[in-house]
Amino acid sequence: MKVKGDRALSFVLVAAVYLLAAAVGVMLYPACPFALWANVLLADVAATIVVFCFSLIFDNASVYDPYWSVQPLVILFALLGQYRPNLSAIFLLTAIAVWGVRLTANWAYTFKNLNAQDWRYTMLKDKTGRLYFFVNFFGIHLFPTLVVYSCILPAVYVLKDAPAFNAGVAVFAAVCLLAALVQGIADCEMHAFRKKGTGGFIRKGLWKYSRHPNYLGEIVMWWGVGFAMVCVLPARWYLLFGASVNTLMFLFVSIPMADRHQSRKEGFEEYKRQTRMLFPIPKRGE
Repeated sequence: MKVKGDRALSFVLVAAVYLLAAAVGVMLYPACPFALWANVLLADVAATIVVFCFSLIFDNASVYDPYWSVQPLVILFALLGQYRPNLSAIFLLTAIAVWGVRLTANWAYTFKNLNAQDWRYTMLKDKTGRLYFFVNFFGIHLFPTLVVYSCILPAVYVLKDAPAFNAGVAVFAAVCLLAALVQGIADCEMHAFRKKGTGGFIRKGLWKYSRHPNYLGEIVMWWGVGFAMVCVLPARWYLLFGASVNTLMFLFVSIPMADRHQSRKEGFEEYKRQTRMLFPIPKRGE
């Protein structure tokens, strides 16, 4: 408990877990004899299982939290050893790197220690009881891994196929960077609000008109990656499946869960009536 309660030691332990998970994935990948998408998937799932095992050891599913932003960086930059990036890939990888580094830095900033677990996981544990082991693995660990894996496949194939660069890639890479900027601004505004300790609802900046501007940035990010790929590899349009699933996850799982959590606060219904779910645009009459 002393180790888990120490922020520095906890951070070192989580970093070690991720180094081990990355090493397992990177070593497994070349041993897989299947198509690129299947080999990446198997390596990704193996790394997820490593993280899951340590989440059980530490009795804290939040060990998985940085996986969302670390996973794309490890996969794409590991593939640079196999494929030489052209300009199209460089634009996309740069945008994803900016997104991933920023989001990982935000996790590091908010990370307390290994005793602190995301309220959503604690709620699921309380609700599911003996079934929590399966909810933990399939719902908290494996499902998000598969979502992000699907989201980065467009970038994987841009790297592999090395299509000729066109303006569409630049435009949608810029959209990705804008999405990362929106997320960054939203996170900074939320950190400042929480430091004040006033409670209630944040009603300044991007949050003045949007209840979830950070989620908006995440959704737009992966549509940007997908459409950048379509601009140079139109025959692979079906890889937009990842951005679609990601959007559905936020619309039907993440946002409703967050809103239910917020609804315990007094005045939520009025706040919800006055504030859009995603787009920071004033409602008519407000």
